[in-house]
Amino acid sequence: MTIRPAAALFAAAFLLAAALLPGMSSSGSAAEYRMSDYRSPTPATVPGARTVTTGEVEELVRNGEAVLIDVYPAPPRPAGLPADSVWIPKARDTIPGAVWLPNTGYGALPDGIEAYFRDNLQRLTDGRHDRPLVFFCEPACWMSWNAALRAVEYGYSTVLYYPEGAAGWEKAGLKLAPLRPVPVGVP
Repeated sequence: MTIRPAAALFAAAFLLAAALLPGMSSSGSAAEYRMSDYRSPTPATVPGARTVTTGEVEELVRNGEAVLIDVYPAPPRPAGLPADSVWIPKARDTIPGAVWLPNTGYGALPDGIEAYFRDNLQRLTDGRHDRPLVFFCEPACWMSWNAALRAVEYGYSTVLYYPEGAAGWEKAGLKLAPLRPVPVGVP
């Protein structure tokens, strides 16, 4: 008889723990986009995508098989800058050969950014939904996780998630290169 109350207590604790894990289902797999606290530990995998290591990304860069997409957010436009002023965000050091599509990893995308993301994925893959896409940002960053999940939902079949990001690339002794973002409105 003491087993039943203990089992009930265990089940209640398990359900409570699952409810407290934002963006996680009770099965332990990601269920939804992360909507806040983007710089925090991420799951090891993205549903529908394959997680890749630095060595695998290095090979993909070497043979040109994949499109590498850095989704690190762009710094905000300086306050007080006149609306008609041209503002170009500072370059970011990232994996050589990558394309920087900033602000595409937020949980909810404004229509303009979602169209920018879709249009650029279409352009970068030449419309091939089977072309490998490697999404990355920085370690413990939900931006790349969200962007990879979004690409899967758009119907891309070879989505690769590189959770170590540019910092992991550099930590492995590989060089970074400066890169400016693809401007919004430029597909």
